[in-house]
Amino acid sequence: MTAAPDTEASQGTAAPTSRIRRLGPLLPVRLRPLHRPRLWAELVCTSLLYWAYTLTRNAVPAHRAAALHRAHAIWHAERLLHVDIELTVNHAADRIGWLIVGMNYYYATLHFIVTIGVLVWLYIRRPDRYRSVRTALYTATLLALIGFAFCATAPPRFLAGQGFIDTVVVHHTWGSWASGDVASLSNQYAAMPSVHIVWSTWSGLTLAFLARRTWVRVLGACYPVATFTVILATANHFVADAAAGVVTLAAGFLIQRLLTGRPAYPAPWRNALTASQP
Repeated sequence: MTAAPDTEASQGTAAPTSRIRRLGPLLPVRLRPLHRPRLWAELVCTSLLYWAYTLTRNAVPAHRAAALHRAHAIWHAERLLHVDIELTVNHAADRIGWLIVGMNYYYATLHFIVTIGVLVWLYIRRPDRYRSVRTALYTATLLALIGFAFCATAPPRFLAGQGFIDTVVVHHTWGSWASGDVASLSNQYAAMPSVHIVWSTWSGLTLAFLARRTWVRVLGACYPVATFTVILATANHFVADAAAGVVTLAAGFLIQRLLTGRPAYPAPWRNALTASQP
């Protein structure tokens, strides 16, 4: 006699398969593999962002009076709240020549170098995370540009009579985006929110969450703190500008999560598990 097929076993193997087929459409994001986008598409997106920045750069100087008024209002509010540490940090750093000159160059260069470097590293080494993390950065930058266009704000160094030292002018720092001929290429009234904080915090979080070497993760965590010190010491931003930068980046990550359906960074325990693997 021929043995009857084990219907229970066959049903047991078929049931999970049919169940997976039913659940498949509900999990399109998790089941779809992620690949790095085409390089030309990334260059186009970056060019569009720069074009948008150019529009704000050309339009904002017409609002100089309003930008100065907002800066005075911010300074007054910070003094009422006793968080006005900018002047103290500015004068303390200015007493040490080599330190403040180094901070001037830090402000003018690392802002771009580190952010671009982290983007390139992310594109090459972590393509599985590139789209989500890049989307958060670009979204936050676009939000900042909207802020510049509708809420132009002058930096502290433009407040005459308040005692702030324009460290670039005083120490004749070469190549700064804040003075001289190069100033025509930058938006001088783009203090609120601080894009230096947006980009440095994004870079720091990306390295802290995604780098495998401990010393790189530590540097990533320290980078936004160092940038915060520099923007105050050079009188380029208020504390309120930095706080607005953090909020802007948080909004960028929130919008990214809504758009992609996935967190930009892995959970801390998963990151620790990956780092412990050989």
